[in-house]
Amino acid sequence: MKRAIFPGSFDPLTLGHYDIIKRGVTLFDEIIVAIGVNGSKKYMFSLEERKTFIEDAFKDEPKIKVVTYEGLTVDFCKKNGVEFILRGLRNPADFEFEKAIAHTNRDLAPIETVFLLTAASTSYIASSIVRDVIRNNGDYTKLVPDSVRVN
Repeated sequence: MKRAIFPGSFDPLTLGHYDIIKRGVTLFDEIIVAIGVNGSKKYMFSLEERKTFIEDAFKDEPKIKVVTYEGLTVDFCKKNGVEFILRGLRNPADFEFEKAIAHTNRDLAPIETVFLLTAASTSYIASSIVRDVIRNNGDYTKLVPDSVRVN
């Protein structure tokens, strides 16, 4: 069984993330959307809210599992028998950043990173942009799946 982890903070889940996960599910038997926990980072949404956004977005997709984790992604992979890391690339800067992480991960464990290019229609969306739109009372709904709603 080919399993992949799609790690991130997902603060919040965006249409770009959603697109990568939907296309990734056609390549793997299971996608584990893994929300990383970083105690030194300030989040707009709680861990439970982020988990709920993702679970609700993929409630009808049995091949997608949502978990939280702490520590190195490769350690999570080794502990859970995951052989692939799925990552989305929006632009050349993403590629350079992700390439360095992929090489490091491969040095630490026998884990392959699979890159998918984001769809042109979502390549400009970043969680940081979505948070800024939300903070300034803009219409964020065009940037996120329907499951992401701010009270």
